[in-house]
Amino acid sequence: MRFLHTSDWHLGRSFHRVNLLTAQRAFLDHLVETVRTRDVEAVLVAGDVYDRAVPPLAAVELFDDALHRLAALGVPTVMISGNHDSARRLGVGSGLMRSAGVHLHTDPAQCGTPVLLADAHGPVACYGLPYLEPAMVRDALGAPRADHAAVLGAAMDRVRADLATRPAGTRSVVLAHAFVTGGALSDSERDITVGGVASVPAAVFEGVDYAALGHLHGCQTLTERIRYSGSPLAYSFSEATHRKSSWLIDLDADGAVHAERVDCPVPRPLARLRGPLEQLLDDPELARHEDSWVEATLTDTARPAEPMARLSKRFPHTLSLVFDPDEAPVRPSASYAQRLRGRSDQEIAEDFVAHVRAGRGVDEGERAELRSAIDDVRAADAAAEVAR
Repeated sequence: MRFLHTSDWHLGRSFHRVNLLTAQRAFLDHLVETVRTRDVEAVLVAGDVYDRAVPPLAAVELFDDALHRLAALGVPTVMISGNHDSARRLGVGSGLMRSAGVHLHTDPAQCGTPVLLADAHGPVACYGLPYLEPAMVRDALGAPRADHAAVLGAAMDRVRADLATRPAGTRSVVLAHAFVTGGALSDSERDITVGGVASVPAAVFEGVDYAALGHLHGCQTLTERIRYSGSPLAYSFSEATHRKSSWLIDLDADGAVHAERVDCPVPRPLARLRGPLEQLLDDPELARHEDSWVEATLTDTARPAEPMARLSKRFPHTLSLVFDPDEAPVRPSASYAQRLRGRSDQEIAEDFVAHVRAGRGVDEGERAELRSAIDDVRAADAAAEVAR
């Protein structure tokens, strides 16, 4: 059976204030055309369909159009909610959509109930594991702890239990939205750390033929059977080196996986330029970036006059300007955003405590209290989102 594995569409998201709906529409056109021309038998969408719980109307219309086009091709679509989606909103109408071949898995309680597909070699059980917020799903799944490894493990136990009841030779696919150990992060994923840990071991997916993952925005292979498709578009300059693509997966009669990357359309390349302003303006080697979206990091020891205006004359699509002087190792003037970049909520909270205590940091007991408070806030935010 041939699947097209994609994820992290983030419909409605912008890129440094640039509206991406046109680029997202182009990707969905490409996806539908790939399904049509490459004999795809099922589409797998591993979460983060939207960029936020209450998406803009234009994003909802784009999603609706894509589902109608896929349904018109007669190709089943299996889709889960991600940590950016509102599971309840995304799941509205799922019962009716099922009759059109669109299978929305947004309820954690249904983790062990597969979509049953079939080809010439027999049945394929396709399980959808939506993003599992540990504090909210622990009891429903009977997990021993409220952390990512425990709740995803409990969900996979349900998958394996159901699979054991299926006829011998039934092949299996799981969709999941999670940070699996060994995956490479970028700047555009939302932190999902709970209890000080964000990732789960790849071994949690043992027993299935293929795990179609979402959440991380870089296309990557953890094992031959466990892969991230990544996002179809770049959503941060940290993704400048990414090759955006989907996975075309062939699952043969014995459950062996054969994978091919299918490149996504690129609306505009990204470039991260670094150096003194005059060098960036004059270097002929940079001519290839003149039509790119540009992040420029200026290393001048003194801030130049009108840097953005001057850069934009050569690089009209400059979107981000950063100052990082070569000869200023200590930069008390660094912006608040620069000081927080790459730091978790836990680290920021601990730094604050150390600051107000004139340098004395937290002890282990206090660290645990901070971690518990952060987890409680995350769970409360998730509960409030569900209730809206």
